Amino acid sequence: MSRVLATYRIETPIDPRRAAESIAGEQSCGTFVRVPGETDELRALFGARVERITELEAVDAPSLPGARPAADVYRRAEVAISFPLENMGPSLTTLMATVAGNLFELSQVSGLKLVDLEVPAEFAAAYPGPAFGVEGTRRLTGVRGRPVIGTIVKPSVGLTPDATARLVGALADAGLDFVKDDELMANPPHSPLAERVKAVMRAVNAHADRTGKKVMVAFNISDEIDEMARHHDTVLAAGGTCVMASLNSVGLPALAWLRRRAALPIHGHRNGWGMLSRHPQLGVAFKAWSVFWRLAGVDHLHTNGLRNKFFEEDESVVASAKALLTPMHGTVVMPVLSSGQWAGQAPDTYRRLGTTDLMYLCGGGLLAHPGGPAAGIASLRQGWEAALAGRPLEDYAREHPELRQAMEMYA
Repeated sequence: MSRVLATYRIETPIDPRRAAESIAGEQSCGTFVRVPGETDELRALFGARVERITELEAVDAPSLPGARPAADVYRRAEVAISFPLENMGPSLTTLMATVAGNLFELSQVSGLKLVDLEVPAEFAAAYPGPAFGVEGTRRLTGVRGRPVIGTIVKPSVGLTPDATARLVGALADAGLDFVKDDELMANPPHSPLAERVKAVMRAVNAHADRTGKKVMVAFNISDEIDEMARHHDTVLAAGGTCVMASLNSVGLPALAWLRRRAALPIHGHRNGWGMLSRHPQLGVAFKAWSVFWRLAGVDHLHTNGLRNKFFEEDESVVASAKALLTPMHGTVVMPVLSSGQWAGQAPDTYRRLGTTDLMYLCGGGLLAHPGGPAAGIASLRQGWEAALAGRPLEDYAREHPELRQAMEMYA
């Protein structure tokens, strides 16, 4: 029988095995007491199993309130629990209820975080996964041998459709590969999505007619399900090549439904992920969280970048990007590195990831370049050229004024 394997980091005032068994029972066929009909045969077929326990450090105070009984020592451990596929079938919504549901409320734990998740092939058969991924995105953008370099429309909100189109047109003329809406910009009264798409794609298509290069624009279509379908079709009809969804806002069923009918890559934004993951002893780590969205069908997924402006450490960013590029049932997703990025992080990013199969998005690191956006784009390409050639940025900057200006501005 196929099984789902979930790995948790727990903290508990009791024996970690007892705590793990409580989680396994609560999230499968058990409750706090044995009930009629809960036979040994039923438990053997449908009960979750504690597969592995690795004890870690102990602490003298609980990370989260409400654990019982109170104790002088709270023990931490990594525990792996498997669940029969028969309990849920290949359903993402039931999978989430199983591995990331009521267990967070159990009084037997003072900390609980889902850190990894492995699902059997039945899920890949039920959900199509990414339609484009790395290779499809490279084909649509025409970018080979380096990252897809992009930016976010700023100001985040407030620009009219025509003002947005002028900005995107200027960025296209400057040589950019990719532009995305901010997650705060969807279908507001001051910039209705249909009008924004019409204006922006007029500029993008005109640039493509002149140069042969079509900039990929990820329009934020996050909305009610029927509206998302209409928005997607608007982008497609205008010649667009990407749509974006705020994953935590639209939810798994909406994203999976969009994937099944979409003809364009889906750019997955993770805004709200910090709420789920920032506490080290609570929530869902990126690697596990991303499994749901990879199955549902995103083609690109945000990971933050090195030395970002948020809370996330570089080690976490690297692990997240590598997780997306590790095949899961034969598919990979393109990592999107952003947040406080400029040319200066390119060498370390390449050294630590060992690949250019990523999007490298820079807001202020491009738009605020002292030489203007075109110089900002040039500096980013030069930073990656130096990284790929194994040359120190300082040496490469002596030959490339845009990179030198960037280093004077941002370093």
